[in-house]
Amino acid sequence: MVTRLVKLIAVLAVALALTACESIGIVPDPTPPPENPGPSSGSNGGLIESLIGGGDSGAAGGGGGIAVNSYLWRASLDTMSFMPLSSADPFGGVIITDWYSPPETPNERVKVNIYILDRQLRADGLRISVFRQTLASNNWQEAAVSPETVQDLENAILKRARELRITNSRSN
Repeated sequence: MVTRLVKLIAVLAVALALTACESIGIVPDPTPPPENPGPSSGSNGGLIESLIGGGDSGAAGGGGGIAVNSYLWRASLDTMSFMPLSSADPFGGVIITDWYSPPETPNERVKVNIYILDRQLRADGLRISVFRQTLASNNWQEAAVSPETVQDLENAILKRARELRITNSRSN
């Protein structure tokens, strides 16, 4: 008898929870979908546009397709377009490149992880990690990365993001 009562209470609790969830509803985003400003510059333009759904409007720079600042997202992909991508998550704001060896230094390789942390176009909304290895005795060994390298990369992405924002504001 007790088990039947427990089962009945459990079924009623689930039914009540489902009814409550249904009555909450979902409030749509009040901003209209952004206009598509055309393909971005860089080799990943079509991929970028398909991932983030075109440009965006508003100061936050948050397009309908991603949860991070779309200017920082596009600028990061544009800036890193010379490196092979290992992973790109527009919803989490994570871009991970594969190892890249510059043609002029084949015994050295670099890898970059970019984390976009905010929907705002701000310098502190971007975190970059650069990894460097050198080839010695047929083994890749960790090597130091200059802090200026990380800062230069961050500045290049921020500059490109500002350019994209200015271009978008002029076209609207």
